[in-house]
Amino acid sequence: MRYGRIESPDGRVRDVRFEGDQVVADDNCWSFDEVRVLAPVVPGKLLYVGMNYVDHAKELGVALPEEPLLFFKPPSAVIGDSAEIVHPRESTRVDYEGELAVVIGRRARDLSPSEAIDAVAGYTIANDVTARDFQQPDTQWTKAKAWDTFAPLGPWVETDIDPADVKVETYLNGALRQHSTTSNLCFAVDELVAYASRLMTLEAGDVIATGTPAGIGPMRAGDEVEVRIDGIGRLHNTVVADR
Repeated sequence: MRYGRIESPDGRVRDVRFEGDQVVADDNCWSFDEVRVLAPVVPGKLLYVGMNYVDHAKELGVALPEEPLLFFKPPSAVIGDSAEIVHPRESTRVDYEGELAVVIGRRARDLSPSEAIDAVAGYTIANDVTARDFQQPDTQWTKAKAWDTFAPLGPWVETDIDPADVKVETYLNGALRQHSTTSNLCFAVDELVAYASRLMTLEAGDVIATGTPAGIGPMRAGDEVEVRIDGIGRLHNTVVADR
């Protein structure tokens, strides 16, 4: 496994390495058809935010939280672009949830919202895959959220977007299912990062997924799901049955 930087205008991938807080480019450079793109980060922890769009809370029939509603997924759930989402045999309904995800760039603790963006390395796309039939009767969401392959991330980390108003869309088998913008977030990116940093130390590579808009729905084996976010690209995965 290597880290790389996409170099415009030709889109080639250059090897990079980390020296402290610095990213140093190497001489090796590859075309996209010579590399396999994995998940862009290996997070120590993945924080997800529930009910962070007004329309999503309405479709689930729940009240908006007064402060961010956080839950964890384990790093073992992470897969990258083009990897397979496994539909557990125990579940009767597995849903897609397209989201903007924040990648933390340095150790951070007790940040104010005005300090929070300085701790962000960039942004990627997340699909908060959820076994909905396990979520509804359970007061804790681990059983619904933590399965292997339930945290697709990718395709890469984009460092040059403004997260305040980007379009978030999810397509199932080519049909548009979710459509919103991050201007509809109840708690914006800077608020989420600051809030999380007051609860725990954030480390470089940690991920905070910012919530999903209305339009969630089930996926079945054989389905293709694609989350698109302006300025980042697309995260594409295929659903397969548990073997």
